[in-house]
Amino acid sequence: MKEIRVAIVGVGNCASSLIQGLEYYGKLRPHKKLPVPGLMHYQLGDYRPADIRVVAAFDIDKRKVGKPLFQAIFSKPNCTKVFHTVSRKVSVSVSMGNVLDGVSKHMESYPEESRFVIADRKPCNVEKVLKETGTEILLNYLPVGSERAVAFYAEACLKTGVSLINCVPVFIASRRSWAERFESEGIPVIGDDIKSQIGATIIHRCLTKLFEDRGVTIDHAYQLNVGGNTDFLNMLNRNRLTLKKISKTEAVQSQMTSPLSYDHMHIGPSDYIPWLHDNKVCFLRIEGKGFGNIPLHLEMRLSVEDSPNSAGVVIDAIRCCKIARDRKIGGALTSPSAYFMKHPPKQFPDETARQMVEDFITAKRGR
Repeated sequence: MKEIRVAIVGVGNCASSLIQGLEYYGKLRPHKKLPVPGLMHYQLGDYRPADIRVVAAFDIDKRKVGKPLFQAIFSKPNCTKVFHTVSRKVSVSVSMGNVLDGVSKHMESYPEESRFVIADRKPCNVEKVLKETGTEILLNYLPVGSERAVAFYAEACLKTGVSLINCVPVFIASRRSWAERFESEGIPVIGDDIKSQIGATIIHRCLTKLFEDRGVTIDHAYQLNVGGNTDFLNMLNRNRLTLKKISKTEAVQSQMTSPLSYDHMHIGPSDYIPWLHDNKVCFLRIEGKGFGNIPLHLEMRLSVEDSPNSAGVVIDAIRCCKIARDRKIGGALTSPSAYFMKHPPKQFPDETARQMVEDFITAKRGR
C-alpha cells in the first residue's frame, strides 16, 4: 500500500494526540470481526492508520521550532494527555512557520508555560518544504481567528498541488471563491472546522434533531464551553471568535426546520480555566414545548479530553482526502466535509452524511 504523506501546521495538542494515535493504532492487529475501539474506520478504502506518515511540520513556538517532532509534541504549552509513547522514527524537524495573525496579543500577559512564545527565527519557505518532502496533504491546526495565516497556507497548497484539510473555523472549503480555485487546480480540500468524535457540537446537533423529529418545539438553547488549553486562552480575545461562533451555531441550526435567532440560541466558548488543561467541559441546555404546549427542559454536562476527541476523525479525513487524490477529484469534498466538519460547503443530517461517506469510500459517490 502507498503511504499518505502529511504535513502539519500547528504542533499543538491536536497534533500531539494525532501523532500518538497514528503510532498506537499503527501497531494494532485487530480481530477481523471486532471493531477497533476509538476509530470509526480501521480500514478505510485501501488505507490503514499505519499508512499515514507525517513528513513535515510548521510551528512558531521557540520550544518546538528546530526540534524533532517526537519531542515537540510534548513541549509546552501542550498539555493533552499522553496515552502512547512516540518513537524516534517521528524525527521530522519542526520548521519555523509564518506568524501573521496566528498569535493573539493578549497572550503576552499570561505565563510562558500557558501561551505561545514566538521563536526568534526567519520563517521557512513553506512551498519549498512541501515540495521537497513530497507532501500530499496539509493538515491545518492553526489557532482560531488566524484568518491571514490560514489564507497563506491555503495559497501554498494551491501553488504546490497539496490538498488541505482545514480543521479550524476559517472558511476555505465552505467559501465558494476558495473552493472554485481548488477545483480548477484539481486539488481536493476538506473543511471547515473539525467535529469531535463525541463533542459538544455533534451532541447538540443530535439532540436538536431528536427534539424536532419527536415534535418538540425548541424555544431557546445554549452551549457553553470551558477549558484550559491554548485554544481557550486564545479565544479570550473575542475579536477572534466571529467565524467560530458562526461555524458552531450554523452546525446546530442546520438541523432545525426553522432556525432560532441569535437572541434565542447562544453557542460558543465561554471561559479559560487553566487547571482544566486539555479537558473541555460543555454545559448544554435546550428549552422547548411538547404535547399540549407543556414546557420541556434538558440540561447536560459533557467532560472530555479535547484533543484526542478529534484525532480519530482527522485520521478518517486524511484517508478520504487521499482517496480523492487517487481518483483525481478536485475541489471541496462534499461528503467527507459534511460528516467530519462543523461548517462544510453543504450541511446534511449526520446519519445522511455518514452514509454519504460510506458511499464515497466504496466509489458509489463521486465526492
